[in-house]
Amino acid sequence: MMKDYNCRMPRICIVPRVEGPGGVTSFRLKFEDGLRARGVEVTNDSSQPADALLVLAGTRHVFALRNARRRGIRIVQRLDGINWVHRIHWAGLRYTFRAVYGNRNLSLIRSRLTDHVIYQSQFVRHWWEDWYRPARVASSVILNGADLNRYTPHGLHERPSGHFRLLVVEGSLAGGLNYGLFNAAALASALSKKFRIELMIAGQVDARTKNKLKSQIPFRLQFMDTVPREHIPWLMRSSHLLFSVEVNPPCPNSVIEALSCGLPVVGFDTGSLSELVQGDAGRLVPYGANPWKLESPDIPALAEAAAEVLDDQHRFRSTARERAETVFDVENMVDEYLKVLLD
Repeated sequence: MMKDYNCRMPRICIVPRVEGPGGVTSFRLKFEDGLRARGVEVTNDSSQPADALLVLAGTRHVFALRNARRRGIRIVQRLDGINWVHRIHWAGLRYTFRAVYGNRNLSLIRSRLTDHVIYQSQFVRHWWEDWYRPARVASSVILNGADLNRYTPHGLHERPSGHFRLLVVEGSLAGGLNYGLFNAAALASALSKKFRIELMIAGQVDARTKNKLKSQIPFRLQFMDTVPREHIPWLMRSSHLLFSVEVNPPCPNSVIEALSCGLPVVGFDTGSLSELVQGDAGRLVPYGANPWKLESPDIPALAEAAAEVLDDQHRFRSTARERAETVFDVENMVDEYLKVLLD
């Protein structure tokens, strides 16, 4: 049962106040909007009074969390996946340092400072419990959501009629995160044997990776770099297929937003994708190798599945939207978070 706040407006503190094109910022903005629409005050200052504090993954201000806990504020941690790519191949000193530090910070908060942990998917829960043991506190799984009025199949678009557009959307695909782009290029190359294909990549890509991808490709290639968040629905409506490039994704917002826009999704069956893409909302295929070692995947099987989606756009597009309406309404997500935060 919710607390009795004696007609006082409840207040939620959300830290850190992340900015940028990534999924954490997207979550913060839509969650804060949802809280305010429900009459809940929002602050990003942990020194202020609050009824609960939501930690978006981790924060370097650990002592501030300890002080909040001493003041009796309920602390809930929203956990993403664990940094792991640096274990497989060298991605640079800066990336490796941030990955190692990030894991330690997340684990410290999870093990010592939280009253409840919210995992973004069942896959993320099992991952954390396998690598760092089950948390000592209660936990929940709440999938991400999308604003179904903003991310919708209805609206302006420029979907090509003379070729198929394969879309990739990620916040950052630079440095150690670029491995999925070569899978995208391999998929586009395989599809180009049957269709006229354009691969459009929206996200930060380093110059070296761009040059590698541009060499000897039998399809159109377009880099959009970072796309403003408000343009994403238009971009998704203007495409025929989304390829989820990340291997072992925790709960990618791009997939949920694509389905909401009626854009079918294809990818390898790793991470949380099987929790998101079900039925004819798209197609997932076995990776065909060891994804945790980033071995070469089964591109021919993926291309065959993608071809099925391209050949029957109407069925897959309508089912993608139906899937989003059933599972990924952001209003339901906000309500589920509030149950944990104010219970």
